[in-house]
Amino acid sequence: MILPAMLALGAQLVLAVADGVPNLNVEQVCDGIAKQGGVTFHDPAIAQEKKNCLESEEVIRQQLVKQWSSFAPADKVSCVNESRMGGESSYTELLTCLEMARDVRVMHNEQAQGAREGKDTAAPSKQPKPPR
Repeated sequence: MILPAMLALGAQLVLAVADGVPNLNVEQVCDGIAKQGGVTFHDPAIAQEKKNCLESEEVIRQQLVKQWSSFAPADKVSCVNESRMGGESSYTELLTCLEMARDVRVMHNEQAQGAREGKDTAAPSKQPKPPR
């Protein structure tokens, strides 16, 4: 049957993503970023901009290596898949996705905890008070 084979493959993909920070090809995204800032495609600043981008992406990758174990496995799978979509990968995008997923999870947990304790943890309403 196809289903068991697909499930086995899916489990392997999840384990591979959860194991460590993926190696992304950031060349394409950095090339595009550098060319956006250039006056012409022959602008000498493009090479320096691309180099700066690649260095920045490497710094972000090192941050990911340090923080990788703190992110939820499901978020890692989702964010890695998202960062690889469309052909242009970025460690900056991956880190942003993981941080946002973590922060949303924390917010939902705090709201659930408040609901269990009978507290309203939603933001206060900005509606004007009715006239007296």
